[in-house]
Amino acid sequence: MQKWFVKHPRLNIPVPDLEKDWNEYTKEEQEYILGEWEKIRGMIPDRIKQLERQIEQKQDQLNHEMNFGISCRLNDEISELASMINELWILYRSSERLTVKQRDC
Repeated sequence: MQKWFVKHPRLNIPVPDLEKDWNEYTKEEQEYILGEWEKIRGMIPDRIKQLERQIEQKQDQLNHEMNFGISCRLNDEISELASMINELWILYRSSERLTVKQRDC
C-alpha cells in the first residue's frame, strides 16, 4: 500500500499517489489499488464523524466563552474542521465515480 498511497497531512487519511497513468499498471496492480482504496474510502465517513464531534465540542466551548480572542480562535478552529469535512466528502464522492469508471475500463 505504501507505494500507491500517502497519508494526507491535513485530512489524516491515506490518499492515492499514483506515479503512472492508470493504464500503465497491470490488471493485478489496478485491482489491488482499487481494493485498498475502497478500504480507505470506507474509513472516510468515520473520519468525518470524528471531526464533527470535535466541532460539537468546540461549539460547546464557544457557547460558554467570554473572552473575545478565545472565541475568535474557536471560530477559526471550527471553520478549519468544517473545511476538512467538506474536502473529505468531495474526495469520497469524486473517488466513487473514478473507481466505477476505472473498473469499467
